[in-house]
Amino acid sequence: MNEAFICDAIRTPVGKYGGALSAIRTDDLAAMPIKKLLERNTVIDPVAIDDVILGCANQAGEDNRNVARMALLLAGLPESVPGLTVNRLCSSGMEAIGIAARAIKTGEADLIIAGGVESMSRAPMVVAKSTQAFSRNAEMYDSTIGWRFVNPEFKARFGTDPLICTAENLAKEYNISREDQDKFAHHSQLKTAEAQKNGSLGKEIMPLAIPQQKGEAMLVDKDEHPRLSSLEKLASLKPVYGAGTTVTAGNASGINDGAAAVIVASQAAVKRYHLTPRAKILGMQAAGVPPRIMGIGPVPATDKLLKRLGLKFKQIDIIELNEAFAAQSLACIREFGIADNDPRLNPLGGAIALGHPLGMSGARLVTTAWHQLHESGRQYALCTMCVGVGQGLSMVLQKV
Repeated sequence: MNEAFICDAIRTPVGKYGGALSAIRTDDLAAMPIKKLLERNTVIDPVAIDDVILGCANQAGEDNRNVARMALLLAGLPESVPGLTVNRLCSSGMEAIGIAARAIKTGEADLIIAGGVESMSRAPMVVAKSTQAFSRNAEMYDSTIGWRFVNPEFKARFGTDPLICTAENLAKEYNISREDQDKFAHHSQLKTAEAQKNGSLGKEIMPLAIPQQKGEAMLVDKDEHPRLSSLEKLASLKPVYGAGTTVTAGNASGINDGAAAVIVASQAAVKRYHLTPRAKILGMQAAGVPPRIMGIGPVPATDKLLKRLGLKFKQIDIIELNEAFAAQSLACIREFGIADNDPRLNPLGGAIALGHPLGMSGARLVTTAWHQLHESGRQYALCTMCVGVGQGLSMVLQKV
């Protein structure tokens, strides 16, 4: 089979909820990294791009009607280039990159732009239609995150635990203390603060000029979500579900906005357009777990993938684990058999510090891992994340 290479990767800053990026429509936000990739790789003939594949978890507002297709046209690609939007909830952006890799490996494509987008700030309220004639009852849901339009049979059989509850379930089952969760969250914030200071994160971020109603445009060139505070401050935060629980705003990921995109190419496209492959996608694997403990999904997904690739966990040099919650992350880390502060784990910080724009996050993990492989002598990077409704998704990159 053909090899699938990542030849460039870029992302927007991650915006905080209601922050600087909330003024940007979701389809416009998705177009930004696509356009930047084209600007940085002028050797590519845009007509030759076989597809644009983007992940997006919501698709209830400005991201409806196939946001990938709208974004590629807004970015200036020819009308002949198709677009596909995929949804595996939190891992949608990574799924998009994996689909691109599979198409290239099977010879069905040579050049694809893939990534993900989410504007959680702009997620709309949605209203259900009545199922009875002349009814005046109306149900309204906030589509930002979590369950809506619940199937009663599904709820009876599997439950519909809110995401925070799934983290609490793992904390109880794996005996993960509040103190350990806060320590993990604090370490994530420290790593991100250092990465922002030394410029490591800046290498993967495209600065955005956000127009203002008055005056000059506002330059956003770093992630807005990081909020480094002391362990004492984290310990003082009240748990979301009250006494006896452990998940707080300080040891959970955020509600955020952002977009990321990568160029995935075959060897033939690399030669034709004089691209520089810096990593290849060895494989991607999904796995299912009980919805009530969805956060443990990275463990079986990674186990299945590494076995298929013939790799051992000890061979992995970089582990980009999406930090949906500290409790969820620690449950996975301990099942992997590594230390809570393993130096391979999220070297630049994770989603607790950086934020978690759902459809973007998987593409952000791949982008971050790709840049780290390029900047170091390390060979293998694992990108892995849990997925709502009980799944996990993992991908392994190898430096070229």
